[in-house]
Amino acid sequence: MKISGFSMVKNADKLYFPIKQAIESILPIVDEFVIAIGDCDENDKTVEIVESINSDKVKIIRTVWDLRKYPNGMENAHQTDIAKSHCTGDWLFYLQADEVVHEQYLPIIKARCLELLEDQKVEGLVFNYKHFWGDYWHYSDSHSWYPREIRIVRNRPEIHSWESAQSFRRIPNFDGVFYRQQEGTFRLKVAKVNAYIFHYGWVRPPHLMQQKRKALDTIHKGSQRVAELYQDRGDVFEYGHINQLTNYKDSVPKIMNEWVARFDWKDKLDYKGEHELKRDLFKHEQLRYRVITWVENNILGGRALGGFRNYLLLKR
Repeated sequence: MKISGFSMVKNADKLYFPIKQAIESILPIVDEFVIAIGDCDENDKTVEIVESINSDKVKIIRTVWDLRKYPNGMENAHQTDIAKSHCTGDWLFYLQADEVVHEQYLPIIKARCLELLEDQKVEGLVFNYKHFWGDYWHYSDSHSWYPREIRIVRNRPEIHSWESAQSFRRIPNFDGVFYRQQEGTFRLKVAKVNAYIFHYGWVRPPHLMQQKRKALDTIHKGSQRVAELYQDRGDVFEYGHINQLTNYKDSVPKIMNEWVARFDWKDKLDYKGEHELKRDLFKHEQLRYRVITWVENNILGGRALGGFRNYLLLKR
């Protein structure tokens, strides 16, 4: 059995993506890790950071992003597909540049891949998620966040990254351009793996969090629209009331220790809910979603009320 890891990124250094930690978090169980690195800004050191990983498993593919050809977030999926196309494994393990796997799950993941290797009905594996917010010790378990997602897929050419690269679908006769295609696409048949993805996409110094949001919105909405949206938003992201989130009391992945040591914006976070928000509420902050989340967690034992799932879960 061979497992390939893969990802894509651009300006990871400037935008505070823990790309090195993401790669290294699964390096022990993959035979190779393919990373597509876009045309970063001149003062960005993403390539140097990835090259500093002391492993011949890491394979860098240099790419150029084209937001005109791939608008509305589709360049994320396109770049993901580029990395995927260079993978040679039986299973392909996708991590985004702000996702990390705790070392305790590595044996579980590898064993699950081996267990299902010959079960060709299984097209992928779905992971549980912890979405951290503000710091490394609070996460959102809100109904508004996706609780699970596909992160391992078979090495099959009809399986493609989909929409803005959050997930995957089987797309026969894909044109290689319209990643938001709905008709003629098929949800993957997947099995569960008892492991979590630690998502740190919303853990950054507040000024860098705002820069990352602007960069992401540019990919989805274009630079002109972003200029309009952020005209009055300021340069610092407002995380809101951290006390409304769930405390994370277990260990942080060891690979993140050096990154966590950089945490120096505690004084900029509202842990007591004392300050009035000066921005629109995110979904997980809205009363409706807080009520639904409470019902799911306290009455339904964690079972979700409705919600979209981009996969077909098999009993395996």
